[in-house]
Amino acid sequence: MTLAIFDLDNTLIAGDSDHGWGEFLADRGKVDGEVYRAMNEKFYQDYQHGRLDIGEYLAFALEPLARLSREELDDLHRAFMAEVIEPLWLPRAVALVESHRQRGHRLMVITSTNRFIVEPICQRLGIADLLATELVERDGRYTGAVDGVPTYQEGKVIRLKEWLVDSGEELAGSYFYSDSINDLPLLEVVDNPVAVDPDERLAATAAERGWPVITLRDEG
Repeated sequence: MTLAIFDLDNTLIAGDSDHGWGEFLADRGKVDGEVYRAMNEKFYQDYQHGRLDIGEYLAFALEPLARLSREELDDLHRAFMAEVIEPLWLPRAVALVESHRQRGHRLMVITSTNRFIVEPICQRLGIADLLATELVERDGRYTGAVDGVPTYQEGKVIRLKEWLVDSGEELAGSYFYSDSINDLPLLEVVDNPVAVDPDERLAATAAERGWPVITLRDEG
């Protein structure tokens, strides 16, 4: 079955869910607002410039998940979906996903963001296959530790190759849609790489290599 793989943040939604979750926690008073916002923005800028220390970032981002109960986190996430994710929804992205579904392709999201944040978003998109940064749970709570390889940069390729072995699927004819130069390793292994509203470096790479460049944002 042909794989149609999508990045999530700034690709299928018009913003970054991981960064948005941090801002949401600050707004709700669940973290030290001033300090947390400053660090959240620093890490986001590092990500955009392809220099993020993923271990350092995850230690920062997962601390609130380990501190708060799962019940409180689930309540917060429902509000997060309504207040933060809903305004980022892209009808063109939904249409793109549906076009691949209608063609009988197997849909997948591969995102560096952790599963807790992104799984409800993918469920709303009707995408069941998800590779995300996995979190260790113990006694119904997150521990703040990461389970396995984070799905970041080359980690996306590593995790996808593991999934291909487990699922029996292949990359022949595969698509991958992304906005970020951080996803270059995965864009290079699929048959049909597509740059979606790309950052400056990915736009330049796509132009050099003749990759399609599309927008899923509303014009004007």
